Amino acid sequence: MKRIILLERYMKFFELFLVFTLIVGCSYGQSKIKFEVSEFKNIDYLDGKAIDTIQKLNLVVPKGAADCPLLIWVGGGAWSYVDRHKEMDLAKKLAQEGIAVASIGHRLSAAQWRDSSLSKGIQHPEHMRDVAASIKWLHDNASKFGYSKEKFFVGGFSSGAHLVALIGLDDSYMRHEGLSTGIIKGMIPISGTYDIVNYHEAFKESNNPELAELHVEAVFGDSKEDFLNASPTSYLNNLSIPMLLIADNAIDRYTLFFESKLKKTDFSDYRIIYVPDLNHAELWRNLSFDETSTYRKAIRDFINKNS
Repeated sequence: MKRIILLERYMKFFELFLVFTLIVGCSYGQSKIKFEVSEFKNIDYLDGKAIDTIQKLNLVVPKGAADCPLLIWVGGGAWSYVDRHKEMDLAKKLAQEGIAVASIGHRLSAAQWRDSSLSKGIQHPEHMRDVAASIKWLHDNASKFGYSKEKFFVGGFSSGAHLVALIGLDDSYMRHEGLSTGIIKGMIPISGTYDIVNYHEAFKESNNPELAELHVEAVFGDSKEDFLNASPTSYLNNLSIPMLLIADNAIDRYTLFFESKLKKTDFSDYRIIYVPDLNHAELWRNLSFDETSTYRKAIRDFINKNS
């Protein structure tokens, strides 16, 4: 009889535990549940004040996962041909694991070196102003969509990695929106460049030195002061946000350069994962399309740990 009573109590406890896990799995970041997701596309984060139709975001939220973290994600494309819609595979995969994701569209720079039709565009810091404005909108509308404004993370690939590193280090953009970088609980820059002086020099010394002007100067201007203002390495005194960096084998030299600067500071709350077997495009495809991804898991674990 005692065994039956104990078994019944155990089963009752187990049932309550399962219900508890379903309700708060997102909040604690430990649930193994694969969530269904809700998608909200083409949200005008400037509420009718946009200059360009590209100033919109897509949002993917796990259904039934209250108070979940939000990853604000900026895709790659050399600051010139970024497409928020191409980031939706990654967004949905993370949302299925209990992490809401906003894929941000921002205004673009010229890139005639790639496509003659891309002859006009904006320069730094306009990309940054768009990213900051999108964060402001997401902060103001958190309760409407069910993610937590206390668990904001920023991440990005390639040019997006540069933008999210800068948004977390140069607090002027967030302050302009009436916010603090303190609302960001973690940064996840992937395969980016973080020192524009170094980036410009790398192209000048490459087999395609014309790209120093046609690419780098088209995005950032043509003076060293412009490059310094746009470089996350210029603001390392502001380091305070946990950071996960991932780097592919094609442009890992920029992350290595950033790492050399990080090591000269007292900040240690960062992790760097170098990916020796995947190039730039392969790492993006791995994150976006592979059913299981070591690097997507690293993103998820980092967010869960710091939520």
